[in-house]
Amino acid sequence: MTGIFVVAAVAFSAPLLLGLAPAIRIPAVVLELVGGIIVGPSVLGWVEPDTALEVLSLLGLAFLLLIAGLEIDFDRLRGRLLGLTSAAFALSLALALGVGLMLDIGGLVRSPLLVAIMLAATSLGIVVPVLKDSGRSSSPVGLLVITGASIADLASIVLLSLFFSGESSDLGAQLILVGAFGLLVVVLALTLIGIEHWMRLGETLVRLQDTTAQIRVRGVFVLLALFVAFAEGFGLEAILGAFAAGALINLVDRDRAMTHPQFRQKLEGASFGIFVPFFFVTSGVKFDLDALLAGGSSLAKVPIFLAALLLVRGVPALLYRRLIGLRESVAAGLLQATSLGSFVVAGQIGMELGLLSAATGAALIAAGLASVLLFPSAALVLLSGASRSETSRAVPAPPPAGSHPP
Repeated sequence: MTGIFVVAAVAFSAPLLLGLAPAIRIPAVVLELVGGIIVGPSVLGWVEPDTALEVLSLLGLAFLLLIAGLEIDFDRLRGRLLGLTSAAFALSLALALGVGLMLDIGGLVRSPLLVAIMLAATSLGIVVPVLKDSGRSSSPVGLLVITGASIADLASIVLLSLFFSGESSDLGAQLILVGAFGLLVVVLALTLIGIEHWMRLGETLVRLQDTTAQIRVRGVFVLLALFVAFAEGFGLEAILGAFAAGALINLVDRDRAMTHPQFRQKLEGASFGIFVPFFFVTSGVKFDLDALLAGGSSLAKVPIFLAALLLVRGVPALLYRRLIGLRESVAAGLLQATSLGSFVVAGQIGMELGLLSAATGAALIAAGLASVLLFPSAALVLLSGASRSETSRAVPAPPPAGSHPP
């Protein structure tokens, strides 16, 4: 239990330190990863990644993807907004493939497709809180960024499962497996909707939901475990099953009243209070700092990957300029280029499959950390400047003293 205690202490300390120093505006996940690196074998050596931490880390990853599926607003995935953000993601994917090939030709990576998928993703779990805290989540730029990030997250998870499952065969067989898994999700969704409207069961769920049974939370855990097991049974990545479980709950719970007003708060409490921090801190424990610092070539990859991320996810946001203007489009590009979770998840998959070296995986995660530290802050500066410009245009300057209005 010593390792679990140390990791739990890091997970507790990271947000507490940020709360005590509100002027430091960085996501807690950054401190969790850095704290894991410090207590791990690379620095202090207090913790070694053992079986207990691996299990808790896997549960944390599953809950992280569950919440990601819950955060997708399917009502926004329609009309002009969907068309514009889909076009931007298609451009991102094309740029990512080109950048991945260039990195491969330059001898910087082994798998250009894996790196392209990593570069095309956005950390929805980091971007959404940034927009909410700044009061921009419902603004035009916020809607574009959240919708674009949702599409990027969904597509990257499907592509990872399609091309980089541990038991992957040919592409045709993988497409059939993904299609069969999708059909299973649809069948279960229809079944859950039917069961939810069964009067006697509904009354029982209401009676048990706030008792020590916490029946709805237990039901989600069963569904999460079932989908992860099914995904692995189909030869797909577990992340697809966890994400599908969250998306299914999101689709079934359309008005957020069917499942109970406090239901999502309870899920987020269990996820971010216990399991998700274990994933990020343990990822820091497993981070190979020695491989990153062993040679100048590994460290030099960090700014290259950071620039590639900005190119792949930032440039397509210029498609938004007719709708929100150039300044806010640049801010949207910076937010879309904020990516860490996909680098950690896909990086671990790539290293397990032998497609990424330890040094390259560490450089990619370091680039993701840099994007979280730099891009959201720069985006907020641009957005606040845009707000001041709008205010100055909307409110005319007062006449000079002694003058008479026309």
